[in-house]
Amino acid sequence: MNRRTLLATLSLLALAACGGAKTDDGTALTVAATAVPHAEILESIKPALAKQGVDLKIRVFNDYVQPNLQVEQKQIDVSYFETKPYLDEFNASRGTHLVPYAGVHVEPLGAYSRKWKTIAQVPNGATVAIPNEPSNGGRALLLLQKAGLITLKNPTNPLSSLNDIATNPKSLKFKELEGATLPRTLGEVDLALINTNYALDAKLNPVRDALAIEDKNSPYVNFVVGLPGGDKDPRVVKLIAALRSPETRRFIAVRYAGAVLPAF
Repeated sequence: MNRRTLLATLSLLALAACGGAKTDDGTALTVAATAVPHAEILESIKPALAKQGVDLKIRVFNDYVQPNLQVEQKQIDVSYFETKPYLDEFNASRGTHLVPYAGVHVEPLGAYSRKWKTIAQVPNGATVAIPNEPSNGGRALLLLQKAGLITLKNPTNPLSSLNDIATNPKSLKFKELEGATLPRTLGEVDLALINTNYALDAKLNPVRDALAIEDKNSPYVNFVVGLPGGDKDPRVVKLIAALRSPETRRFIAVRYAGAVLPAF
C-alpha cells in the first residue's frame, strides 16, 4: 500500500469513527429532561442501569421545545418530560415524528398565588397567568373551569384557548407566558397556573401551596418519547423498565410526597 492510499484509508477510518454511534462503546443512552422531577428521577435509576451495562447521560433543558427537536434530529436518544397532548400538538405544528414509548408519572398542574389564600378570594378583574403553548394553556383553562372561575365552550377539550372561554364571570384578565417563567410572575399577578416541574424547581410545594390542583385522575401522564422503533433498543427497554420499577415508585412517593404521582 503506497503512502497516498494509506492516508486515504486512515482518513476514512477516522470519519467512520466520528460519524458512527453516539458513544465510543455503544452503552451510553442520552435522555433529554427538565430538571425537576425528571432529571432527579433519572439520577435515581443511574446505578441500576449501570449494573445492566447502560451508561445513562442526562441532558437537562429548561424549555419544552429543544429536547424534542434534538431527539427528532437524532442528537439525543429519547426525551422524558412531556405529556401526550403536548407531544401531539408539537408533532402537528412542527412536522416532527416523535411517539410516546411509556408513561411514567403525573405532575398535577396547579394554580398558585402570593396574594390570595383561596380560589374564592380571587377578585373581579384579577390577572391570571397561564402557559403560552396550546397543550398546557388548554390544561390550565380546564383547571380554572374545574375551580369554577370560567366555563369553556367544550368543557373537555384539552386544547381549549382563550377564544374558547364561554363565560368569565369575574372578568379575569389573562397573560400567556412561557411556562418556565411563570413562578417568577407570582409577585405580579393574582394567579398563575404552573406545571409541577417548574413549581418544584421554584421551591413551591404543590400539595401545600396550590389553591387548585389536578387530581390523580389527570390524563396528563409524562412519557418517555422517541422516534418510531426506538423503544426496541435494548438500552431504552432497560430505561423504561427501571423508570416503571417498584424502586422508582417508592422514590417518587418519598421524594415528592404527593406532588408527583406514579402512573404505573
